[in-house]
Amino acid sequence: MSDAAALPGQPRGLVVSGPATARAVNVLAPNPSAMTLDGTNTWLLSEPGSDLAVVVDPGPLDEGHLRHVVETAEKLGKRVALTLLTHGHPDHAEGAGRFAELTRTAVRALDPALRLGDEGLGAGDVVAVGGLELRVVPTPGHTSDSLSFHLPADRAVLTGDTILGRGTTMVAHPDGRLGDYLDSLRRLRSLTVDDGVHTVLPGHGPVLEDAQGAVEFYLAHRANRLAQVETAVESGHRTAAEVVAHVYADVDRSLWPAAELSVRAQLEYLRERGRG
Repeated sequence: MSDAAALPGQPRGLVVSGPATARAVNVLAPNPSAMTLDGTNTWLLSEPGSDLAVVVDPGPLDEGHLRHVVETAEKLGKRVALTLLTHGHPDHAEGAGRFAELTRTAVRALDPALRLGDEGLGAGDVVAVGGLELRVVPTPGHTSDSLSFHLPADRAVLTGDTILGRGTTMVAHPDGRLGDYLDSLRRLRSLTVDDGVHTVLPGHGPVLEDAQGAVEFYLAHRANRLAQVETAVESGHRTAAEVVAHVYADVDRSLWPAAELSVRAQLEYLRERGRG
């Protein structure tokens, strides 16, 4: 068995539904796949002693899962008062409309098309419900509408797909852009250095106990992949598909379509800087 403490970000272990911090409970969606890992982590957040809760990423349109989230809140003596989205990919957001019907809550997101209600989300916003405080951190790159949520009281950050609990994420070109993604990783690193964040509550995979280590790993991984792509281009591999076959030869082929999106983002990044 691998030593979790030796892995990037120090993953906690198996992904399970249940408490993750004093204020965060995971309700794991039943949608495991190569892309979603164990499934989508739907986060139920509340201040200890409060009867109000916030749900981040209701997940796919799965009636059983959505009702299970509501039932989990009720068993904890909580009422869901607000729904938030980290981004609009279906495995995170498809169930939001139905979840809003079940809970009679507004849905707040960066993308106006995903909102239900008058309020969106943006840089510097603070979401306060029942004594719980969440700070909105723009983290575009995986998608243009990606957000993270800083939970200061638990020294934690909810990262959606910007940082995963296992492996690395894709830059979903053309909507996602590598330059934005690298800036977002640096923004998250500043949370670990300046704001004491040590726990990552990701959209997929296990909780990470070493937030700074996870961010540093992601930055190093991206720099390494970019260097490999640049070398591949210099060697004559011009198309994204050619670069993927060369650079990602050790990666499961079922992940190559996602890898090709990231490669397209990397090629664009190199061209913009006169290196491709």
